Amino acid sequence: MRLTTDSFQPGQPIPGEFAMGLPDGFGGNRNPQLAWQDVPEGTRSFALLCLDPDVPTVPELVGRQDVEIPLDQPRGEFVHWAMVDIDAQLREITAGSCSDGVTAKGKQQPPGPAGARQGLNSYTQWFAGDAQMGGDYFGYDGPYPPFNDQRVHRYFFRLFALDVATLPLPARFSASDVLRAVQGHVLAEAAVQGTYTLNPKLRG
Repeated sequence: MRLTTDSFQPGQPIPGEFAMGLPDGFGGNRNPQLAWQDVPEGTRSFALLCLDPDVPTVPELVGRQDVEIPLDQPRGEFVHWAMVDIDAQLREITAGSCSDGVTAKGKQQPPGPAGARQGLNSYTQWFAGDAQMGGDYFGYDGPYPPFNDQRVHRYFFRLFALDVATLPLPARFSASDVLRAVQGHVLAEAAVQGTYTLNPKLRG
């Protein structure tokens, strides 16, 4: 199975159109286009994740003007998208069809392919307690890495072909829930990766 996108070049920067954050405020926050082929026989559904493994683990350093987050600081994972029960006949998600713009407090019923379910992303935790932005963030919300991070963040879009039509997940499921649920059901996996940074020293 092969996963491709015409929204950015693999391994190259993701345009601000598909990011939540720009150097001067919010970005377009549109989901990128994704397409796949060479699907294995017996596929009954797909699951899709978008993960950033480069998130700083010391939140007190994020967004500070007086310090940069070191390149070698230990990193955690930030979830930008989790979607399951994608129809087995689908071969493309068009740009902007699942997210188009920033929704304060999160999208409660994000648009998407018919029958598919979308879980929570990590902005749910990031904005927790924020009076203007706090809420449940379902569906896709794009990159918004710290401007003072010395590391260019990577964003992995991972597609799983599954031998089941639906996954037994609650309404408020996470990417971790998806990864547990797909165990033993994955016929194939494909991925495409882009990068993003708001550090002016790294943006060229």
